[in-house]
Amino acid sequence: MTRYIALLRGINISGKNKVPMPELKAAFIERGFADVCTHLNSGNVIFTSDEKDAVFLAGHIRALVAQKFSLDIPVFVISQTELKGLLKKAPDWWGSDNKDIYDNLIFAIPPYRIEVVAEKIGEPSADLEKVEISGNAAFWSFNRKLYAKANWWKKTASPGIGEMITIRTANTLRKIAEM
Repeated sequence: MTRYIALLRGINISGKNKVPMPELKAAFIERGFADVCTHLNSGNVIFTSDEKDAVFLAGHIRALVAQKFSLDIPVFVISQTELKGLLKKAPDWWGSDNKDIYDNLIFAIPPYRIEVVAEKIGEPSADLEKVEISGNAAFWSFNRKLYAKANWWKKTASPGIGEMITIRTANTLRKIAEM
């Protein structure tokens, strides 16, 4: 059995794509996943499965959400072990206690590749944001006060890019990596 994390993209944001976490948890359990728990209200589900293919699981969960909640939500699945390994590769500037900086990890949702996402977005704005690619993800930090001027901030939710990725904060990822 493998411990996984499913990141559902774009749910419960500004009243859109509402999915109650207790109902989502119940749907996972009903579908046969074990040790299910959720974190926050933003579509983070931690569970155990004997399935070894994370991309297959993502498709399975996407179908589950469509069936139970009538939503077509992109889903990214990563093993807890893989997430822990990725977090160990974080650059020194990412995930600090500096309250002026906001630290995120961007995951490309297969079949998309983070290199393609980065190419579409373009270079990070000098002195406002930093980006480092690792595997199929990008560590991304930006200045909280000047975020609106940051190139990556403006483009991560834009059509043609937003549906290719899901984003979580450093704090959220550190927490769910240990659940």
